[in-house]
Amino acid sequence: MATPLFVRIWTIVAVILPPLAILGAIALTWGGWCNGTDLALLVVMYVLTGMGITIGYHRLFTHLSFETPAPVRWTIGALGSMAAQGPVTWWVATHRRHHMHSDEEHDPHSPHAGAEPGLRGWLQAFAHAHVGWLMRGRQDAESFRLVPDLMRDPVSRHLSANFMLIVLAGLAIPTVVGGVLGFAWGRLGMDGWQAAGVGALMGLLWGGLVRIALVHHITWSINSVCHLWGSRPYESGDHSRNNPIFGVLAFGEGWHNNHHAFPASPRHGLHWWQFDSSWLVIRSMVALGLARKPRLPSPARMESKRRRAA
Repeated sequence: MATPLFVRIWTIVAVILPPLAILGAIALTWGGWCNGTDLALLVVMYVLTGMGITIGYHRLFTHLSFETPAPVRWTIGALGSMAAQGPVTWWVATHRRHHMHSDEEHDPHSPHAGAEPGLRGWLQAFAHAHVGWLMRGRQDAESFRLVPDLMRDPVSRHLSANFMLIVLAGLAIPTVVGGVLGFAWGRLGMDGWQAAGVGALMGLLWGGLVRIALVHHITWSINSVCHLWGSRPYESGDHSRNNPIFGVLAFGEGWHNNHHAFPASPRHGLHWWQFDSSWLVIRSMVALGLARKPRLPSPARMESKRRRAA
């Protein structure tokens, strides 16, 4: 069925505006306006909202790989919503469909399904897997039948209904913090209110829009890069691959072949040398009583799915 017009407009704005903000932030930095506070806001908001996607949207809401009390679910889901990647019900439905049809015809964002031969076909397939699939303007009714649990869950329903407000909150927080710190600490010899205005603008740019752009493209690289480049230690029935670069940048999501082999596992870096910061946070939550029942694969199951040399 056709996607509503306002959703298509929002998608275009959400995809195009943050990269444009990067250009503005670079120009202001070149003019000497950027300082350590702006970069700190970028890092903090990147970690919080990026893990809202990896721990919340992905491992908790999509794969039910561990359990949490409702307030913790809401908090993690709200941080994921601030990443501006869509309401949690839509995101989960899309990702569950991806697992059902991974690298096949009905995969929403495969770089392999339907790819034409040659360099041009490869580039088109990569662009489709990375971001082009968002622009197709279609919404498959099958997808929403994949999330009956979320449709019954008051937390996910509330998060989805208030998605736009939460996105705006994710922009307002670094704006306000940047303004307050600018007023308190000053900037470039400016007086209090002028420094507050510049601090708020830079907070909006770095902690808001630039952060959204980075989280978007790192997340989308799991769909594109991690189905093309990397190792495949486990049988997963698709082209998913472990990519150590995105294992770090995407908080453990880059161990993508591991994930497709054991989708219910909250731990994607299955070996000590596969750094998975999201799993470290989940494990800490379990220790603190904020999470329970992590669904880890047994060593025997891992061994049974290991790829054998030909």
